Amino acid sequence: MPEYLAPARMEADMRVLKMVDQYLEEVIVVILLAGMTFLVGLQVIMRYVMQDSLSWSEELARYLFIWMVNIGISYGVKKKRHISIDAINLFLTEKKAAYLSVLADVLFLTFAVIIVRYGAEVVQRIGITGQTTPALEISMQLVYCALPVGFTLVCFRLLQSIFKKVKLIQQGNFGEIEKAAG
Repeated sequence: MPEYLAPARMEADMRVLKMVDQYLEEVIVVILLAGMTFLVGLQVIMRYVMQDSLSWSEELARYLFIWMVNIGISYGVKKKRHISIDAINLFLTEKKAAYLSVLADVLFLTFAVIIVRYGAEVVQRIGITGQTTPALEISMQLVYCALPVGFTLVCFRLLQSIFKKVKLIQQGNFGEIEKAAG
């Protein structure tokens, strides 16, 4: 590639990365939800209109739901939509509340790393056994991968949040911490 095209290529790559950062979880969750809705609707039509049922649709819908939930956890972290107890912040200064917010993210990150580690071990063990799903006859590893994949995304989103908050703390913008995190 000629050198004069490199900045344009890099700018295009950055736009793609920014779009992935902004919309990754949303797109995946919408696709999984649409797939689940289609499968359940198809099963209803098959059962009540065609007087027959699909042996695999409920199983696939269940596995799509498992993946949707685990990807959705990352989306909740990204949008700061998880349940938290913030009553203690009423008694703290903005500076202390900012540090507490970072600490909460670090603790959640620690939990997420543990889930990724042990989730990956479970996936590996299931691979050794060769267990497959009853109706679809696909490897159960694919189903169990939802946990480490979803929580890897959680780790990424928590790291983003921690870096944003630390940067704001360094700038002295303690009051902006909760607004910037979401």
